[in-house]
Amino acid sequence: MSWFGPKSPVSPEAAAWIGRSMDWCLAQFGRKALDGPVLVPEEAFFPYRGQGSFQDVEAILEKVCRRMGVDRQLIQPVLTPPDDKQILAQVLTGRSAGAAGHYQPIDDGYVVAISQTQLPDPVAVTAVIAHELGHVRLLGEGRIEPGRRDGEQLTDLVTVALGLGVFSANASFDFDQSASGWRVSRLGYLSEEMFGYALAWYARQRGERAPSWVEALDSNPRGFFRQAQRYLDAT
Repeated sequence: MSWFGPKSPVSPEAAAWIGRSMDWCLAQFGRKALDGPVLVPEEAFFPYRGQGSFQDVEAILEKVCRRMGVDRQLIQPVLTPPDDKQILAQVLTGRSAGAAGHYQPIDDGYVVAISQTQLPDPVAVTAVIAHELGHVRLLGEGRIEPGRRDGEQLTDLVTVALGLGVFSANASFDFDQSASGWRVSRLGYLSEEMFGYALAWYARQRGERAPSWVEALDSNPRGFFRQAQRYLDAT
């Protein structure tokens, strides 16, 4: 390959991990799951009115469960206070937790909790739900062992393989203006570059050259997606 050819948006190590892991997802979940619809942020998807409510969360949960192949009756959604100490305590008791949600097996299913701080942002709520349902598909179904080193990153990747990657990518980085100045926040475990590369690999697995869902990506992950496409085409 020429020194001046297309460059990958991620390191060779990250590219190799994404490729192996996306192929693993295809083997685990099957062609039908991979080829299902790609959900995108659009008005018809969101039942939101105002700042969001528990009923809005349940409506989104229903749609995400259906796409990701999770029995809705097994999921008990709860909202948690915006308290970092509480979330830290959940991590220390062995539950799988992220910055805005957590997952915990119970006798008759799974608790999926979402921080109230995410409620005003339906894209973030959807991304959190998708990540926690990814834990259900991986940990709950015994596909990986608890404590796996790349378990959280693989869980983010499962959201791509099961049709929620646009939400995960768009929620992965936020740069906005608050009363105290500019604020940067991250959600999830993969970078925008890694989501862009993973989505390009996903489109390639599906045989899609110019999928319409790419236009629903924010500008950064969309740019990384197209960069990754050029790189994959060249290599």
